[in-house]
Amino acid sequence: MEREAMEFDVVVVGGGPAGLAAAIRLKQLATEKGADISVCLIEKGAEIGAHILSGAVMDPRALNELLPNWKEDGAPLNAPVSEDRFFILSETGATKVPNSLLPGCFHNEGNYVISLGNVCRWLGEQAEALGVEIYPGFAGSEVLFDENGTVKGVATGDMGRLHDGSEGPNFQPGMELLGKYTFFAEGCRGHLGKQLMEKFDLNRDADPQTYGIGLKELWEIQPEKHQLGLVIHSGGWPMEPDTYGGGFLYHLENNQIAIGFVVGLGYTNPHLSPYEEFQRFKTHPEIRKFLEGGKRIAYGARALSAGGLQSLPKLTFPGGVLIGDDAGFLNAARIKGSHCAIKTGALAAEACFEALVAERQNDELTAYPELFKNSWLYDELYKARNFKPWMAKGLKFGSLMFGIDQIVLGGKAPWTLHHKTPDHAKLKPANECPKIDYPKPDGVITFDRLSSVFLSSTNHEENQPCHLQLKDAGIPISVNLAKFDAPEQRFCPAGVYEILGQEDGQPRLQINAQNCVHCKTCDIKDPSQNINWVVPQGGEGPTYPNM
Repeated sequence: MEREAMEFDVVVVGGGPAGLAAAIRLKQLATEKGADISVCLIEKGAEIGAHILSGAVMDPRALNELLPNWKEDGAPLNAPVSEDRFFILSETGATKVPNSLLPGCFHNEGNYVISLGNVCRWLGEQAEALGVEIYPGFAGSEVLFDENGTVKGVATGDMGRLHDGSEGPNFQPGMELLGKYTFFAEGCRGHLGKQLMEKFDLNRDADPQTYGIGLKELWEIQPEKHQLGLVIHSGGWPMEPDTYGGGFLYHLENNQIAIGFVVGLGYTNPHLSPYEEFQRFKTHPEIRKFLEGGKRIAYGARALSAGGLQSLPKLTFPGGVLIGDDAGFLNAARIKGSHCAIKTGALAAEACFEALVAERQNDELTAYPELFKNSWLYDELYKARNFKPWMAKGLKFGSLMFGIDQIVLGGKAPWTLHHKTPDHAKLKPANECPKIDYPKPDGVITFDRLSSVFLSSTNHEENQPCHLQLKDAGIPISVNLAKFDAPEQRFCPAGVYEILGQEDGQPRLQINAQNCVHCKTCDIKDPSQNINWVVPQGGEGPTYPNM
């Protein structure tokens, strides 16, 4: 099939903070040095920010470096953190941890409560003003290689294919976007990033990545309950002590709060439902008091990479780089990744610009990992490297040991703990684990999945090839149902996977792909690694407002 091709100096896949920062930095350097560099950025969401979901409390350090005049230029960082509260929850009680006892990573002085989606929209405007060509609604569906196996760009997905893969009446083939270098900035568990890791064996010297799923709602609350910039974090209930997870509640402007819950995807009980744990979290008296009398206005979910320094893959390969959470840049101890994304995008851009002015192309940008190794971000991630391994040993013991690691040893312990088992391999058989009795939603504070998906404004054309591919159609019943009681019904936060009753005397898996919020959890947690998430048509999926 003939596809139209366009050539650029740099192609960026993904319009999140990493991709936008990379594009901006490349154009800044070109302007400073009087060079002419063409940069194209594609984004699978219908607009920049449509698929962006994060807590989020933002450390502005990387933004200060990238765009020092962001305040004067109207960046939407309007809620400086005014107070930190950290609670250890029991089912009905809450113990506030004195701020003086919290490690420095839990302090948020100088940070901002933000909508990362809105920040990305603003970054998109800055990028376009510098001359970056941005194409929202175009999903990078295929990595393109030259005859030597070097990355030479990406192809965008075809539009208008029918469910069986044939060309429909409105069919349009994808385009080839060719670059001297290609930046992959797809976020956690990137569809193309995953393929690149396998092709170039980028994880050869890394620990298995560990993940979490973050679920989030946006609420408008009563003005008397609102405190601009208040940041609340919690550990403990509703999670069992041996299961990593915690809640957050951040006060934005306009009487809005972002409330959410993160569950580590290394959990062992297949009966656990991250979505239901989030709903339970909201019923705790310390949390519920903010929500009563308020209105829920948005919902979404997204996986996040939490393995830290030990789990970072090799960042470069011939013709391209991984940046942001496509590589796994997130500081789980600080519950922050946007500053990591911006910094890595800028560092990769600096390495790439140096190569372009030297008239190099399609080689390996080895200066990028060297710049990272010599940056403040490396130092930050090094100090936090033992957080997730300690917390995997249980809340109380893990908190104690990480506290010693940070407060006594300053993050410079003479040892580095390692992740040994990937998250999908940690599930125990269902008959070895207690079932969890989740209460029914009340429609006031707690809600069912489908009403939540409605609030995410998720939309997919139903008559297209399913973007949730099964490598073996028999495994969901013969393995997942038989051994693990079909955990995909519970780890999916959007009701995509259902085991339906009898068909010819057999249960069957139904995939409601139109519900998918693109969180990637199924691709990560499926115990058989049988689900492969690929991009649907460009412009589809959630449309997150202010998330």
